[in-house]
Amino acid sequence: MTEQSGLGELKFGSLEIRLAQDEQEVRASQALRYRVFYDEMKAKPSPEMARDQRDFDSFDDVADHLLVLDHDRGTGADCVVGTYRLMRRAQAEKAGQFYTADEYDIAKIVAHPGPVLELGRSCVDAGYRNRATMQLLWRGIAAYVFTHDIELMFGCASLHGNDVQALALPLSYLHHHHLAPEPLRPVAVPERYVDMNLMAPEDINPKRAIVSLPPLIKGYLRLGAYVGDGAVIDYQFNTVDVCIVVKTDQVTETYFKHYERAHREAGAG
Repeated sequence: MTEQSGLGELKFGSLEIRLAQDEQEVRASQALRYRVFYDEMKAKPSPEMARDQRDFDSFDDVADHLLVLDHDRGTGADCVVGTYRLMRRAQAEKAGQFYTADEYDIAKIVAHPGPVLELGRSCVDAGYRNRATMQLLWRGIAAYVFTHDIELMFGCASLHGNDVQALALPLSYLHHHHLAPEPLRPVAVPERYVDMNLMAPEDINPKRAIVSLPPLIKGYLRLGAYVGDGAVIDYQFNTVDVCIVVKTDQVTETYFKHYERAHREAGAG
């Protein structure tokens, strides 16, 4: 497991967000991922995952794991109610690649000269999918971004189900309104490329399209996110994935300017 960096104290009531501190906490995040992805969303586990009731892969060994803990639930694995997997360039080099590279050509992102961060494996326990938990997750990511001077964030985000035509409205809206600029644009790998341009711009009702988007993708868009060219069907996870790209100098003031000011006042630069 990678060396952990402190994010300071980030709490809201009984909830706290911080990085996993040991292997037991990483396993707790994997157990939460299993409950959400496999039990709830009906992804298809490997025999090893089904036996252990955990979602895991080789990237977990090198990544940082951001956790939301509810201390009212006690201690240990039971108090992990939200998680995000965070992977920087040096960590991806240890793994051999970024996870996203299985679905997208991210050469333009990898070539970015500044620090980059891959976001993935985001999930929250069903009883905690509320504003407080999501704001705490974003605050944790914001603190991590400033700790490591991240300039660019990216990763795969999912729409539930494998029926591309049923997702024509949100996919077309993202393609026409949020396509990443060419110098940073990821492209779905040829053998998995699914065209997102399924509806003409004049046939898209933007309000209906936004309502149809998953909350996580709407959160990314509020941070100024772009999407890559093409979607990818993930049959294991029963999703259609899009590649999200966020330049941290474009994100909303709500999250990141606060941490810039806090770090400056603390003398952290």
